[in-house]
Formats: sequence, C-alpha cells, structure tokens
Amino acid sequence: MLSRPKPGESEVDLLRFQSQFLAAGAAPAVQLVKKGSRSGGDANPDRPPLQDHRDVVMLDNLPDLPPALVPAPPKRARPSPGHPLPEHEDPEERLNRHDKHITAVLTKIIERDTSSVAVNLPVPCGVAFPPVFHHSQGRQGKPATSGKRSIFAQEIAARRASEAKVPPVGEVASTLHPPEGAATCEALTPREQGSQLPWNSYSFQGPHLVTGKGLKSQEAEQEAQTIHEENVARLQAMAPEEILQEQQRLLAQLDPSLVAFLRSHSRTCEQAEEKATGEQRPGGRSAEVTGEEPIMPTSASEPRQEDKLEPGAPALALPVTPQKEWLHMDTIELEKLHWTRDLPPLRRQQTQERMQARFSLQGELLAPSVDLPTHLGLHHHGEEAERAGYSLQELFHLTRSQVSQQRALALHVLAQVIGRELLDSTFSWYHGALVFPLMPSQEDKEDEDEDEEPPAEKAKRKSPEEGNRPPSDLARHDVIKGLLATNLLPRLRYLLEVTCPGPSAVLDILAVLIRLARHSLESATRVLECPRLIETVIQEFLPTSWSPMGVKPTLSLHRVPCAPAMKLLRVLASAGRNIAARLLSGFDLRSRLCRFIAEAPQDLALPPEEAETLSTEAFRLWAVAASYGQGGDLYRELYPVLIRALQAVPKELSSPSPQPLALQRAASLLTVLTQLTLAAGSTTPEPRSDSAEASVSSTPSSITWTQVSGLQPLVEPCLRQTLKLLPTPETWSALGPVPTACLLFLDAYYQAWSQQPGLCPGDWLQDMERLSEELLLPLLSQPALGRLWDSLGCCSPLCNPQSCAPAPEALPSLVSLGCAGGHPPLSLAGSASPFPFLTALLSLFNTLGWIHKGLCGQLAAVLAAPGLQNYFLQCVAPVAAPRLTPFSAWALRHEYHLQHLALTLAQRAATLQPVSATSAALYHGMALALLSRLLPGSEHLAHELLLSCVFRLEFLPERASGGPEAADFSDRLSLGSGGDLGCGRGTLLAQACQDLPSIRNCYLTHCSLARASLLASQALHRGELQRVPALLLPVAKEPLLPTDWPFLPLIQLYHRASDSPSGLPPADTVGTAMRALQWVLVLESWRPQALRAVPPAARLARLMCVFLVDSELFRETPIQRLVAALLARLCQPEVLPNLNLDCPLPGLTSFPDLYANFLEHFEAVSFGDHLFGALVLLPLQRRFSVTLRLALFGEHVGALRALGLPLTQLPVSLESYTAPPEDNLALLQLYFRALVTGALQSHWCPVLYAVAVAHVNSFIFCQDPKSLDEVKAARRSMLQKTWLLADEGLRQHLLHYKLPNSALPEGFELYPQLPPLRQQYLQKLISGVLQNGVSET
Repeated sequence: MLSRPKPGESEVDLLRFQSQFLAAGAAPAVQLVKKGSRSGGDANPDRPPLQDHRDVVMLDNLPDLPPALVPAPPKRARPSPGHPLPEHEDPEERLNRHDKHITAVLTKIIERDTSSVAVNLPVPCGVAFPPVFHHSQGRQGKPATSGKRSIFAQEIAARRASEAKVPPVGEVASTLHPPEGAATCEALTPREQGSQLPWNSYSFQGPHLVTGKGLKSQEAEQEAQTIHEENVARLQAMAPEEILQEQQRLLAQLDPSLVAFLRSHSRTCEQAEEKATGEQRPGGRSAEVTGEEPIMPTSASEPRQEDKLEPGAPALALPVTPQKEWLHMDTIELEKLHWTRDLPPLRRQQTQERMQARFSLQGELLAPSVDLPTHLGLHHHGEEAERAGYSLQELFHLTRSQVSQQRALALHVLAQVIGRELLDSTFSWYHGALVFPLMPSQEDKEDEDEDEEPPAEKAKRKSPEEGNRPPSDLARHDVIKGLLATNLLPRLRYLLEVTCPGPSAVLDILAVLIRLARHSLESATRVLECPRLIETVIQEFLPTSWSPMGVKPTLSLHRVPCAPAMKLLRVLASAGRNIAARLLSGFDLRSRLCRFIAEAPQDLALPPEEAETLSTEAFRLWAVAASYGQGGDLYRELYPVLIRALQAVPKELSSPSPQPLALQRAASLLTVLTQLTLAAGSTTPEPRSDSAEASVSSTPSSITWTQVSGLQPLVEPCLRQTLKLLPTPETWSALGPVPTACLLFLDAYYQAWSQQPGLCPGDWLQDMERLSEELLLPLLSQPALGRLWDSLGCCSPLCNPQSCAPAPEALPSLVSLGCAGGHPPLSLAGSASPFPFLTALLSLFNTLGWIHKGLCGQLAAVLAAPGLQNYFLQCVAPVAAPRLTPFSAWALRHEYHLQHLALTLAQRAATLQPVSATSAALYHGMALALLSRLLPGSEHLAHELLLSCVFRLEFLPERASGGPEAADFSDRLSLGSGGDLGCGRGTLLAQACQDLPSIRNCYLTHCSLARASLLASQALHRGELQRVPALLLPVAKEPLLPTDWPFLPLIQLYHRASDSPSGLPPADTVGTAMRALQWVLVLESWRPQALRAVPPAARLARLMCVFLVDSELFRETPIQRLVAALLARLCQPEVLPNLNLDCPLPGLTSFPDLYANFLEHFEAVSFGDHLFGALVLLPLQRRFSVTLRLALFGEHVGALRALGLPLTQLPVSLESYTAPPEDNLALLQLYFRALVTGALQSHWCPVLYAVAVAHVNSFIFCQDPKSLDEVKAARRSMLQKTWLLADEGLRQHLLHYKLPNSALPEGFELYPQLPPLRQQYLQKLISGVLQNGVSET
C-alpha cells in the first residue's frame, strides 16, 4: 500500500508516486461520480466507467508558454427538468416579481420629476444688498417682495388658503383605516381593535397617503389612483382577523421612526378633515370619525407655534380685542401682543435661591412675595415681569441709557441702595483710637508671600487680571468691582462738572463715591486717579468762599461747602498713607482744613446742622492724616483755635440738653489732639533694608512734646464732668463718644510723656498716682460701673450673635446692606453699648500699670467685677460663633480687643501678686479661646498672647495644687493597675510645666504670622504713627490660626518630611515633636475645652503624623511616653464614643488614604512596636468603615505578622472589635483565608486572631433565612472547609468559639461541646457532604 505524501517532498516525488500507482493498477480509494441531472439519472448511459477515464497530469505535453487569458463565456443556470427558463426573461425581474417582502416596495427608487417645478429668480432692486430670499417663499411660489407683510403673516395666509381647498369629508379615508404602511408603533389594544372591525362602514373613493407628488403631471393622478384601487380591492377581500394579523406583521418589519412619520402625516390630514367638516356642518359631527384619538409620537404631540396663533382659537386672552380696521392690524400677530395682557400670577417659591434682589425707587429691598400695584411704576416687561422692582443688573443697564431721565433715575436708585452707610453711625464712639480702623476692606485675601508686597503694587498687579473679566461676572462676585468696570467714575465726574445736577443728585453721587472709596485700596486709588474727579469735588463742593446761605433749601450745591465732600476725602485718606499724603500735598487740603476749622460752626455762612457736620468732618479728616504722622504743621497755625474749642467743651457738657452734633464735634477735636500727642511722643524709627519698614516714610514729627504738654489740664476736667453723669443712664448715653475720647487722650498723653528722654520720671509717676487716687479708684467703687460690666454679655456679638446678625436684605457682594436700618441699642454698635467706654478704660489702666508697677495691683481690682467674670465664663463656654460677615468681623475685632486688654492687665497683675486658682484657670481658658478666634488684622494681639498669657505658669494653677498627682490617680482608677509611676501622666505634666519656656519658643516659631501683616498690626496698636500703612482692615474669611493650632508643629514636621527630597527629617525633629506633644497633653489634661473644636478623629490623625515623619522618631522614649498618654486620653470611655472616622475631618482629605500610608509605613519600619501597633488596631473597630479592615487584610496581609500587641495592652475592649457580627462577605472570606493559610496566628497577632475567629464562627453558624443565595452558598462552603481542616486547633477554635475574653491567652472562651442547634446543623451538613461524596464515587 502506498503511503501518503509527507511534508518536505517535492513535485518530483509526487509524480514518481503517481507513476508507481498507475503501474501497480490498484483500485483507487475514492470513486468520482458525476451526476448528469438533479433527478439522479445518468445523462449518457453508454458512457464507459469513470475509472477507465482517469485524470492524469502529464508534464510532457504542456506548452512552453501559458495560454492567453480569454474571458470565459457567461455561465447560465442549468434548468431543472420540466421548468425550462425562457431566454428573454431577466433574472432580476423574476426575483423582484417573487419577492413579497415590504422592503421590495420601499427600496424602489424613482427619480423626482422636476420638469414642471417653477424656478424663482431674484427680483432686481435698487439697493446694494437685495433682500434675503427665504426658503418658505419658494414653497409658496410667491415672489420675494410681499409688501409690508411679514413672513409670519404670509405663512398664516398660505395656511388659510390651503385649508380652503380641503376636499369634502366623504372623499377622505378615515385615519383609523390606514394604508399598508401606516401602522402604529405599538401593538394595538383590544379597544383599538374593536374600533377597527366594521370595515364596511367606510368608503374608499380616493387615495389618502399616496399623492403621486414628484412624478410627471400626466402620470401622477393615474398612478396614485391605480395604487389606491389595488389597496381597496385587497382590503375588501381580506377578513378583519387577517387585516389585524397583517398589521402585526408590518409592525415587526417597519422601522419605528418610519411608522411615526406616517402616523404624524395621517394625524395632520385628520385635523384638516375635522376642521373642514366643522365648517360645512356647524354644530354637527362627522359620522365617519370616532372619538378615539390615535397614538402619536412625542414630537407630534407637542403644540406647535402655528397652532397657538390661529385667529380662530387665540391662545391669549387680551384685555382689548384688536380690530382689523386699526392701523397695522390687518394681520393680527398675537405673539407681539403679550405685553397687553394682565401680569402673570406671582410665583410662591419655597426657596429664594437663584432669585434676583429687586429694589424700589427708594433703594429698599422688596421681598420676593410682595404684591404691589402696577401704578407705582415698579413693573416692566423683562425677566420676572410679575415681580415688582428693579434688579442691580437692570439698574446698571439703565445707567448706560441714552435717555438722561433713565440715567438719572438709575443713579438715584443705586445711590439709595449702596448709600446705606456701614460704620458712620458707630465711628463716632471710637474717634481717635488708633486700634480701631475705620472700615473693613473688601480686597481678596492673598497668600503669605503676597502679603509682603506693598499695597499699591498689589493693587496695580490685580487690576489687569480683573479687567479681563466682564462686568457682569465681576458684579456677581462683588457689586462695587462690577460697578467700577462699567466706566462709572468718568460719567459721575461728567455729571458733577458739566451737567450740574440738583442737590439731591449731587448728594447721591457723593454717597456713591464714598461707598466706592470705602470698598478697598484699589477702589480708593481708582477714585483718586480718575481725571478731574477729585479736583471737581474740591473746587465745586469745598470752596473757600461762597455766598451766604439761609435756612431755606438751596437750588444748587455747586460752589457751596458740602459735608459729604469732606467725608469723601476722609474715606479716601483712610485707605492708605500715600493717598493721604497726595491729598494734603497735591489738592491743597491744608487751606480747606484751616478754613473750616479756624472758624466756629455758628460763624460759617451755612445752615447750623450743615456747619456742625462740615466742621466735624474736617476734624475727622485731620485726625486720619495725623494717624499717619501727617498734618502736624497745621497744629501750630490752629493752636489758638483748638484751645478755644477745647475750653468750650465743658460748657457744652454742662448744658441741660447737649446737642448731639456738638458732642460729635467735641469728640472729633479730642481725636485730633490724641493723634497729635502720639506724634509728639513717637521717636523716629530706624529703617532696615531687609524689612518692610524701609518702604515707609520715617520723617520726624513736626510736633514737639512742649507743644502738647499743656493739653492734659484742659481735657481732665472734661472727663471729670462726664463721669459725674455716669449714675444717670439717660444722660450718660446722651454724652455719646466724649467720655471715650477723653480716656483715649489720657492714655496717649501718659504713653507719650513716659517716652520723653529728658524729663524726670518722678513727675509723671506722681501725676499718675494723683489721677488714680482722685478719679480712677473712686470710679471702680461706683455701682454704675458694675452696671456697665453686667451689660457686656447682652451687647456682645460672641455671646449674643443675634445682635450682629445680617439683615434679611444682606447680600454677600454688597457689604453696606448688612447694616441697613441702624442697630439696636443693646448691641456693640448701639447707643447703649458699654464696649467703647470699658475698652478705653482698660486701655488706660494697662498704660498706667505698664509705666507705674505700683498701681497695677490697685487697678487690677477692676477684673474682680462680677459682670466681667460672668462675661468671661460665657465666652469660654462652647458657644456657636457668629457667621463671619463684614460687619460681624468688624464688631468681633472690637470685642476681642477688650478681652485682650483685660487679659493683659491680669497677666501684669499676676506677676506682682498671686491670683486665685479659679481666676487663673479662667484667664488661661479665656486666653486660649481668644487665640483661636482672632481675625486677620489682629496679628499683634495673637503674638502678644503667645508671648505672655498662653504659656504663663501663673495661669496654670494645677501645677502647684496637685494636678500631676491627680492625673496619676485618675489613670489608676481608669486602667485598674498601678503601672510605673516614673513614667505616668503626672510625671509628664510636671516635666511639661518645667519646659514651658521651650514650648513657648517652639510655638512662636511654628505659629509665625506674615511679617508684613504683623508689623502693620503692631504699628496700629502701639501708636507708631510712622509705620501705619492704612486704616482699612483685611477681609476676614477665617481666623488667623487654625482650630487645631496646638498640633501645628506636628503637621509642619510631617509636611517637611514629605516634601524633603532626600527623605531626611528636619533638624531638631525630636525636640519639636516632644514640645508639641507636651503642650497637647497639658491641654488634654487641664484645659480640655481648648481642644473641643478639634474632633477626636482629627486628634488621632495628628498623632499618626508623628509616626509618619521618619523611621526613628517614634522609637524615642519621650515620644513613646507622650503618645501613649495621649492615646490613653483618646480611649477614655467618655471620649471614645465621639471618635468618628467616617465623617470629613478638618485638614484631612481622606482618612482611608492616610490609614493606607500608615499601614505601609508600619509594615516597613515598625518591627513589631506595640505603640505603633495600637494605633494600627484602633481604627479597625467594628463600628468604623469596612474599608479600613479590607485595606489591612486585602493589601497589607504581611503586616499581620508584626501586630504582636498583647491582649492586655489593647487600649479599648475586645468587644468593640467582635460585636456586632461582620456582614461583609469579602472581608469574611479574607478572614477565613488568613486563618487557613496561616497568615494570621494567635502567637503573631493575638488581637486580630481572636477577632477573625469570632466573626468566622458567627458567620458559619448563622441560620438567617433572609440571607441571599450567594451568602448561603459561601456559608456552607466555609463550614465544610472548616470541618475538613487538618489543623485540629484552628478547627476547634472555629467550631467551638463562645465569647471574647481578653483575660485568656487565646482571647476567647470555647464551648466544651457544641450546642444542640449547632450540632444538628453541622450533622445535617456533614451527612449531605457524605452523600454527595458517595454518589460521585
């Protein structure tokens, strides 16, 4: 037998095999049979057998050249017997004739005949740009020009013409009997089927769907009629059941979008039929149309615009019916008559989000739900037409109107809106106080590195960035910035300079300019640099000569002195010392100040009230300039005037009914004298090239001490006279700011006197003793002063947040609205507020106690007032701080300053005489609370607190009253064991008290504030006039220090170690970490209320940062002891329930991410450290997120070998890990896998071994019938594997686990034998496993 060819054999071998086969004459293994026909018979029976005619390949007879490629004749299908194929028939036509599918009809493409379509040529016209040819005009076949009728009107006319040509209803087939292709998109309901059964009730006299459009005109009607007749004949020959069956078949074959299109077409035709029927038979109804409405797609069911505007059924109810006889009313376009309708009903919204604030013409904010009549002129046809009033965006739009009346109205309303002054009603009671700036600045808060830049450079750098934003975006963020971006300042200057409006408009414009200048340094600079604006204000409204004015109202304020103009200059000067210098030197303000101060108000040719106000504003402007050390040369020129005015103050105070304006002027006079006295006592600072002082002018003061030394005998009688009125509250409140101004002057006077180098110290010491004995000490014994201390809590913004709550119309982008309507009397800014007088009194006591140490103890008796003690207790208690708004931040700064002065006086007294333990603890708690609340602008106060009160041994009475021993005793009671007293919490606290100076230095280093801000704040509070940059306050978005500032050194160590490219820890890491942990331990033990704002979870995260700094820090013995003590405090029964790791933590993006890094670090460097392991185990409690446990058992299984913390050292109970039973299937499977594979063993990780055994045992014996099938299958599988375990000890633990017990070596108790229920369940499972095993074998 010949073998088959193998791979690698050539053609020569194949030919040799063929020759051998033929020579052998063997029968072939395969026989080839060629059938002659499909019937199986042979076409040629006489043909010899196939084996005699074999196909043999012979290479000898092959030609040398390949044959030519000639196309083969086309092959034709062999006809089957009895069915010959005609020669003339095309196979394609034959296939199409036998194809009965619907696509055979729809895919037939016939070109559209366009021979009869009219071509519309452009109509020639005489203009450069011919009118646009709309596509709808081409369909209508009309020329492009149609008179004055709009395209919309032409569409309506065309529709009316087409509706008039609708055929009679008898010739239209019903839409309920659609043609072949018009089937519904869904299966017909029985109700629809029942409505379609009586087919014989309809007539078919014309085509309905097929119109023949697109064919030749002579063939269109004939072809459409032929198709219609075929459809009718076929439908009539079918039974109703067959028709429904055919419809179902068509639904399955056709595209749903095509069906929707066909049905929408039939819907349009049906509407036309119904309308034509209604016109022919009014009041009747067609018998052929049923009440069933066909199904329509979503797009077809929506009402169209043309349907809304049909004249027959108008969609709008107009108050007046338009007539065609009216002009331009030949075609009624109802859409353009919307404005004649009544206002829509006022929408009652549940929330006011995304609603524009709307104002009346008087600038009052209108409530969203107010319904005002239309005759007030507050309604319009814009957005929210139903709401009365104008929004700010609409008012800004009207300011750009070409109609002057609209511009004037918009400016008037804007002036009323933004002219609500923020601090003018409260500025009076702090005149002259350097520590109380005038107005909060609205500049954006910059980073610390940007704080080093001069304010002017910062303003220039920010202007291009904000200029790129459109005014609308700026107005949403800040109304003032948006207003400045509309080029408002040149327009206001044009109104004042050219148009010369009336008095009310001038006052409104000046009010707007004041509000713009008060916003920020940038805004003030833009107002100052606006071309000819300040020149116009000074020349027109602050002239040096004018015509006398009577009491009657004037017709024009031009060339007449105006107090708001002086106020504008004062607000500009308060924005910065450079602006004040430019105003004094470049605009000749000195002559104006001399003109309005030298002459008494009653001698000015002005109305009395206007003269008093103008003189007061002149004094205030001078006081602002003097607060920068400027304007001192005016003192020599106006000295006689000032002395004469100061001598007249007692006479004004003694009058039965003092005038408020006169008292305001007297307080402004004392303010100027206070600033000039400080300027006389200040020394010239030495400029440093490496600090911000180098950029500040250091010119020496032009006033000497001898020029102001004689003012004190004139001011002290004024103070004596005002203090006599203290027992009568009504008269005292009428005095206004005069007593406060007198105290502040005496404070500045003694401060400047003590700094004079050539004078004898005994002189001022004796004068201080005289003042204390004659005036101050008797004041402390008056009950009226105690009444003022008692009212602190009622007027405090901190204790009574409602006193500074924003008004309902407050907008975040418009600050002044928060103070509309004034303030209640019992508030910090109210008329009955005790804060101004008490703050000035404490400031004077601190100055006297700082200069004369012997008076400190006597003056400190004021701190023992019950009202002050109660006020401190309210401030230390956990109260919700008021929301930071511009006004609340301004008010809180004043309150915090009073608290700082009281604490400073207590600290000075504590260094001289002992303080009671209760008072010392109260002062220390108050200092800690104040430090965490101070706002930007009070950097000097925060620095002083860190230097003195916070880290003061005198304010830690626990160190000497058994505090460390009490801490050790408390730990013994809570832990139940004595432990090592040498390293207990008491020893650590005693050591921390000894290291308190080092702890203070550590926090001064790591809690450092921005240097530029600190220097500016120091100059402001110390009275260093040459270094005061501005009187504007920065924006208060958050406190200066974070709430977790005690942990700040630890956080900075962690960040520095993370950012270090070399991986080496920073220098003195151990010392910094130890000092921070010592201070945190002191606060945790003796001042827990100071850390109440830091959640326990955040404290745990901060402790974890100690271990993440490097690989050696946590091994240090002091660090180990301190962290262990703090961890024990966190695990106390009263603290542990508040430990919540699943909520967002301040300063932490994600606790699971931090824990993952912690596990990785533990696995790498811990080497089984027990304290490190305790921190790893603490977040694994059952009540915390399963993500933390999955991270350990899923990604860091290797860390289990290092978690060797004994059960006796576990800081929390073992039950917190085992209860309730685990319900996460993935974690349970990880538990079981770790136990079975040996990754988790009792001698490696006893805690987690007991936890895993408890949860696996609870899972495998759970018989909850509500469990999912997947859980049941996993439970059975796990129990089977447990029963088959080779490790007898693990098998015994998993099956016989009973209860957790940390006293046992294994950590749990075992059943001696399984309970009956578990035994039965296990036997049932075992028998099932055995049966399955026998059946398989």
